[in-house]
Amino acid sequence: MRSHEVPFLSDADAQLLRDGFSRRAVLGGAVAGGLMASPLAAFAQGAPQQGVPQQGEAEITVDQARTTPIPIAISTFGAGLGEQISGVISNDLEGSGLFKPVGTQQPAQGTPDFAALKAQGARAVVTGIASGSGSARVEMRLWDVLTGQQLQGTAYTASGSNWRRIAHIIADVIYERMLGEKGYFDTRIAYIARSGPRRHQTTRLAVMDQDGANERMLTSGSWLTLTPRFNPSRDQIAFMSYANDRPRVYLFDLGSGRQQMLGEFSGISFAPRFAPGGGQVILSATRGGGSDIFVVDLGSGSKRQLTSSGAIDTSPCFSPDGSQIVFNSDRGGSPQLYIMSASGGSARRISYGSGQYGSPVWSPRGDLIAFTRIGSGGFSLGVMNPDGTGERILTQGFTVESPTFCPNGRVIAFCRQSASGAGGAGFASGIGTIDITGFNERPIRTSTGASDPAWSPLNG
Repeated sequence: MRSHEVPFLSDADAQLLRDGFSRRAVLGGAVAGGLMASPLAAFAQGAPQQGVPQQGEAEITVDQARTTPIPIAISTFGAGLGEQISGVISNDLEGSGLFKPVGTQQPAQGTPDFAALKAQGARAVVTGIASGSGSARVEMRLWDVLTGQQLQGTAYTASGSNWRRIAHIIADVIYERMLGEKGYFDTRIAYIARSGPRRHQTTRLAVMDQDGANERMLTSGSWLTLTPRFNPSRDQIAFMSYANDRPRVYLFDLGSGRQQMLGEFSGISFAPRFAPGGGQVILSATRGGGSDIFVVDLGSGSKRQLTSSGAIDTSPCFSPDGSQIVFNSDRGGSPQLYIMSASGGSARRISYGSGQYGSPVWSPRGDLIAFTRIGSGGFSLGVMNPDGTGERILTQGFTVESPTFCPNGRVIAFCRQSASGAGGAGFASGIGTIDITGFNERPIRTSTGASDPAWSPLNG
């Protein structure tokens, strides 16, 4: 074992990771414990009615749903497990701010009472039934209340421990069927768990479902740990660790629980992010009084330097197509945002508001760049177009930082911290989410303080 490969999970903990957190393995229907889905026919088949949305068509736009959330009735999928599943589906949809769940006494199976649902004002209804314990089978149907047509019918089978994943997947199906774009509920957030006094906090690499469930601490807290980032194509997280008092970027393997230092640099390496394909990591490394941006190939270990401005160039992030990089630099005298080609070369400044800019991250849709801005009034979190136009502030506070987009680009998770008094009293650090339009800000509950969120890809 090389000295920079550090196992720190027990065999039992490593097995828990393999069983509960290897999402891509769970999706494979051919593997043990895999999740399988099969279509369910409607109870009463007929020719598609004129005006009835067919598979892939949207019921309503996201902008319309922001103004008027979609009233949706969600039946209980039976006692016990069924109640838990329908509860998670309801919480996912309501938490998006785009749906308004309404109570219903509809039967778990059979055709719903559409007249009663219309009287309740429901636009759609979800029915279903769950059974099993060691192995769970869940049937769900989505109905259009106005037309009385089934829009979706699917049966899911998985190990009983994966029932929450089934619920999140069902919520994603409903989101996509009603709004015409992918949902984001079957995802995770990596973050830094914080505990202890303000000035001497223990920090641990951690991961949880996007709704705060299934928290798992991945590191022991022996060393300061910062800025986790998900690999878009592997069960892997890049992060910064002060292990052995040598601040470096490490890779954490979610399947085995092992970490490995990434690359050899004479100074400190930090601020990692993966390239869109997952085969490279872009990061910063100190040189003299500044820092430059490098790309490290995960296969060969080779590294390529992209900047040499003599300034502090940091927080690089690829565009979704991999052609450009946005980063933060003080080369102009204060920290601002710049864009350059993915091959390096000249850079163009895009931030011109009042204050200092940092933590840029490109939306998965490619249409926005989120950032943190620090001014006389404190911290602000906002978005702008990639050319620097259209800057909008979404939320403000004593500290709001570390934005990260959900996979469909509609929601941003971020860290919010409060001011502290004498001895650190009153300090709090937590993770929240907010829509890209600035509405529906919500906290994510965690068992400890939390910071540095990083949203996984869908099914990641």
